[in-house]
Amino acid sequence: MLKRLVAALIVLFHLAGIAHATPIRIKDLVEFDGVRGNDLIGYGLVVGLNGTGDGIRNAPFTEEIMTNILERLGVNVSGEQYRPENVAAVFVTASLPPFSRAGSQIDITVSAIGDASSLLGGTLVMTPLTAADGEIYAVAQGNVIAGGAAVQGDGAEVVQGVPTAGIVPSGARVEREVDFDLDTLANIRLALRTPDFTTAARIEEAINQNFGRQVAQMLDSGTVTLDVRATRAASPAHALYQIENILVEPEVRARVVVDQRSGTIVMGEDVRISRVAVAQGNLTLRIEEEPLAIQPSPFSEGETVILPRTNVGIDEEPGTGLAEVRGGTNLSEVVAGLNALGVSPRDMIDILSAIQAAGALHAEFLVR
Repeated sequence: MLKRLVAALIVLFHLAGIAHATPIRIKDLVEFDGVRGNDLIGYGLVVGLNGTGDGIRNAPFTEEIMTNILERLGVNVSGEQYRPENVAAVFVTASLPPFSRAGSQIDITVSAIGDASSLLGGTLVMTPLTAADGEIYAVAQGNVIAGGAAVQGDGAEVVQGVPTAGIVPSGARVEREVDFDLDTLANIRLALRTPDFTTAARIEEAINQNFGRQVAQMLDSGTVTLDVRATRAASPAHALYQIENILVEPEVRARVVVDQRSGTIVMGEDVRISRVAVAQGNLTLRIEEEPLAIQPSPFSEGETVILPRTNVGIDEEPGTGLAEVRGGTNLSEVVAGLNALGVSPRDMIDILSAIQAAGALHAEFLVR
């Protein structure tokens, strides 16, 4: 397999060129300073389940929160023995979008934390959602839409998807706004999602060309600052509106990512393979058992004896010596060779790993 791949790389060396990167909007390359969401979390209770809730003995925290909720509603259950099977303790998570105002609604995710087998048909009881500062920013409640199904009988059980987690669309209402005034900013920082000096310099150049003057400056590989006053925009929001759709061609670091479990390979277009010689020889071990049975003479009192007989051999395919991969081989050539020869992704992982160990693969090699 490796010999065929090497031959394909040599043949395809002069056939493929390097594709140019696609221009991307600045809004898809950076995060604007202050324009970010906030994570929320809460601990609540899902009720109305059809016997698929938590076992109180295995999840005592479910009984505790249920007792607290009932007592807040004026029902005293202290000292009572009850074992409902239609409730489940859950974690509720959400992301508060930037500039969310009081009264707006956001989606939430509900995940069981006990031994509940399904949240299908359940209803989330009013649950406060807090941020990292401990303040309540939203309150969640609603019918849970689970992402799977579970069927159980006396002797078998079938589970499809994940019925212990679900979502509630628009299930939380914002009660508190994040204190941030964008209008007071004189300078706005653009934080690159993937820091790179070349990409940052191109963003700076594109913004300055758009305004026709120096309004942006690269601070480092991950930050470009924008002078709002120099843009002469009506407000910082108007300045961001004018730059977020500017197209920039990002510079991507050469990288090869492989997933050994699924056999997935992802390679960037700037991956290069230097001049390297590769040799391969396939060994085949052959073991054959041919036992020999020896029968006693007729009418004798002897016993049949089985004599073991094993044939062992080692076959080696004739090699072609050292095959040369010329320097400069790029992604297009590798992909074309693999598609033509039908090399499996798992074989390619071993090949790339060997080339990288030899120092001929000029890219960051990540194995997951």
